[in-house]
Amino acid sequence: MLLFLNFLKKKKNEDKPKQANMTASKPKKVSEQIDTRKGEIGEYKIDIQLDQLPKDCRYLSDLLVKNPKARSGYSQIDHVVLTPYSIFVIETKNYQGTIYGGKDRKTWLVNGKFKMMNPFVQNYGHIKALTAFIDTKYYDLFISMVSFTKRCTFKVDLDYRKIGSNEMIVYDIELSEFIHRKLSVLKIEHKEPLLHESDIITIYEAFSKANITDPKGREEHKHTLQTSEVNEETRSSYTCSVCNKPVSDKVKKYCLDNKKFNSKIYCFEHQKSVH
Repeated sequence: MLLFLNFLKKKKNEDKPKQANMTASKPKKVSEQIDTRKGEIGEYKIDIQLDQLPKDCRYLSDLLVKNPKARSGYSQIDHVVLTPYSIFVIETKNYQGTIYGGKDRKTWLVNGKFKMMNPFVQNYGHIKALTAFIDTKYYDLFISMVSFTKRCTFKVDLDYRKIGSNEMIVYDIELSEFIHRKLSVLKIEHKEPLLHESDIITIYEAFSKANITDPKGREEHKHTLQTSEVNEETRSSYTCSVCNKPVSDKVKKYCLDNKKFNSKIYCFEHQKSVH
């Protein structure tokens, strides 16, 4: 009996490390699932907004088209809405916090700390990519919209919130409202539609044909972007005080803001050795 009890005790102790490893890996998995879920919910809310548009409008979502001027060789466009008076190109963002930005700034800030590309500069590139697939007579009909979640607060140029602007920043829950209001203004200005049903069908089919649906091509685009972001982070004039390894702007700021580093910059590895 004693031998049998000792065997059970030994078996139980052997199983403990495995359980500990499973527990340690859980938070990362949960975090990734939460981020994915947030993105899915965000897109679902946008889809609800787009479904509320007038019947004479059509839209496409998640377009990946060739763009020789882009870093990856492609442009990924979140949504395109075709209406009788304009073509809305919509970039969606899933940030949380205060958004600081202006027309004259290439980079905007989230919470005054984290940099993001001016989304209207980004969307301009998307619009230019789309023009390659349609007739030049449609070029002046594009309107750029950037949608953020309600978890954000805007500290941006007031012009971005005006219906008269061709560059508008909105919350996801008011997207259809802003499109409706913009169309009302355009109807008063032009009296007659600028795009007939045949034009909308032609543009819709052109964008659909240009859209890359092959999973391999989409994965290649995603990988190229991720690689470019890593290279961008390490392409810095700031280096570690110990090993001279280049560090990103985020690492530099973290070190300079931390008193224990005494105004010196350290890479992640050498930060551990500073006491």
